[in-house]
Amino acid sequence: MIQICHAQTNADLQEILNLQGENSLYRISHEEKNTEGFVMVQHRMEDLKAFAEIAPQLIAKDDSVVCAYALAMPRSLKKSIPMLIPMFDQLDIIRHQGKSIADYNYITIGQVCIKKGYRGIRLFDQVYKAYKAEFETLYDFAITEISTSNIRSMRAHERVGFKIIHTFRDEFEEWNIVCWDWKNVLARIKLKQI
Repeated sequence: MIQICHAQTNADLQEILNLQGENSLYRISHEEKNTEGFVMVQHRMEDLKAFAEIAPQLIAKDDSVVCAYALAMPRSLKKSIPMLIPMFDQLDIIRHQGKSIADYNYITIGQVCIKKGYRGIRLFDQVYKAYKAEFETLYDFAITEISTSNIRSMRAHERVGFKIIHTFRDEFEEWNIVCWDWKNVLARIKLKQI
């Protein structure tokens, strides 16, 4: 029986890192990248512990095996992951109702991943449903970036309600910034870039 809960122990955090490593763009084949999706950022134990001090980290467990996770990355730690700094820089220039997106109250999805063997059963949707339940009363929306080459991830995020609000290229990749607008604060007026 799969249970969605908070990561509570160092063993849970290590399982997240293990699952992340199994699905790293740098460790999978080109074919697997195109069919299964991938993760790019490789966190460290210290990163996950810092995230967890501010916000709960959600995992799905099948007995003791972490089979999925959705990380909550507090904005206060935005400089701690160098690969994500360009995304946060973009959030400063995307405008809505005269304010930058960075001025809104949002939570960043630090990463989401489903273990092989658990894909195709809508576990992704269940984890994100729990994520929304955890954070929707505290934040206006959830935001993250997805490589434009990660088609499986884009489709899954769109299925649960994320919409592309911006596309940009940095030194690593071309990215879609996607938003799950829980309170429709961004849907009222079309976003425009300055």
